[in-house]
Amino acid sequence: MIPLAHMADQVLRTNDAHAKTALSRGFAAQWLSAREDGAKPEIGTASPPDFPARPDAPELLEPRDVPRRKPGSPQGRRAILHAVAHIELNAVDLHWDIIARFSGTPLPIGFFDDWVRAADEESKHFNLIADCLEVMGTYYGALPAHAGMWRAAEDTKDDLMGRLAVVPMVLEARGLDVTPGMIKIFRTARDEPAAAQVVAAMELIYAEEVHHVAYGSKWFHFLCGRHDLDPKVTFHELVRRYFHGPLKAPFNEEKRAEAGIPPDFYWPLSG
Repeated sequence: MIPLAHMADQVLRTNDAHAKTALSRGFAAQWLSAREDGAKPEIGTASPPDFPARPDAPELLEPRDVPRRKPGSPQGRRAILHAVAHIELNAVDLHWDIIARFSGTPLPIGFFDDWVRAADEESKHFNLIADCLEVMGTYYGALPAHAGMWRAAEDTKDDLMGRLAVVPMVLEARGLDVTPGMIKIFRTARDEPAAAQVVAAMELIYAEEVHHVAYGSKWFHFLCGRHDLDPKVTFHELVRRYFHGPLKAPFNEEKRAEAGIPPDFYWPLSG
């Protein structure tokens, strides 16, 4: 088995979305199987690309240029689901990137186990949503998507604590806030041929995203303890440094608490 950092680098350099998720799931299965057998495989080191390889489509636009999605029409619901697929594919790369980019940082092997699991689940999520899009008569890449999702990775490429604060504890936590509303949209869209399939996929994603936010909180607190830092104060400093704009309410306080993020972390940062 090749070192984990090399696996991560290969995923990041694969451009086709389905090939990327297949490679991701295959590497995750190898790593997690070895870990379940009690082995400690080599982590290694890598020099990942600044920007992961991506398919030719979708066209990537600045966030302000992406057409608004209106959930009241079939076209609007397809656009919502296309945006979810784009988020999930970005998340696959984000989780492998944290492995590759910080593979030389002295960390417990459990850190890498967690992000391999997260990358595997994000790959599964992308495939589920891509299947739903096909049932709805479309596909990932049929619509434009916004190009801002990798900004957090670029901004924190040299700052592990900043990466943990902004990606899982802000961006993925935002998913916990908005996913129940998306589930409701498709639950009430009885005319949508894939409505039940979408609801089942989104409910699974909602449950598993809590784990990813929790991984971020766990390792953020671990590093704060290592460096004798106050977690709340440090979180506020890093989010203000790296996140562009205030955090948006309303917040899903129940799920955020389940993931280990109390209200006094995020309310002071809200608009």
